[in-house]
Amino acid sequence: MPIIRNANAIWNGDGHNGTGHLTSDSKVLDNTQYSFHTRFGDGIGTNPEELIAAAHAGCFSMKLAFNLQGEGFVADEINTNCKIIMDDGKITNSKITLNAKVPNISSEKFEELVRDAEKNCPISKLLNTEISVEYTLN
Repeated sequence: MPIIRNANAIWNGDGHNGTGHLTSDSKVLDNTQYSFHTRFGDGIGTNPEELIAAAHAGCFSMKLAFNLQGEGFVADEINTNCKIIMDDGKITNSKITLNAKVPNISSEKFEELVRDAEKNCPISKLLNTEISVEYTLN
């Protein structure tokens, strides 16, 4: 059965001076402001790239947790930071920095599971850009 998630964007005005609001079905985003200033500056609100970074960090973390579980491991913590880089109007990189605490796993097995998550989390598959993961196993 497919999983369907929904979000809505409303934009008013031109690209530079206009403003918009984002709302998701879950209401985590509930008329959340976004604008030129939140996308290209430091205004209050969110922006598409920040939301993609959050989605990729969350998706990657969950895929890694499932990979670990499939091999009999449970992480004490998976801490994932994602930086989305946009250059010349397109997303060029998604850089993930991972710090994980996984008891009793070898470095080799951990790297194998990280690389699988890097390639196979649904957001990684969606993004048509360079994806890189740097990690630390504690």
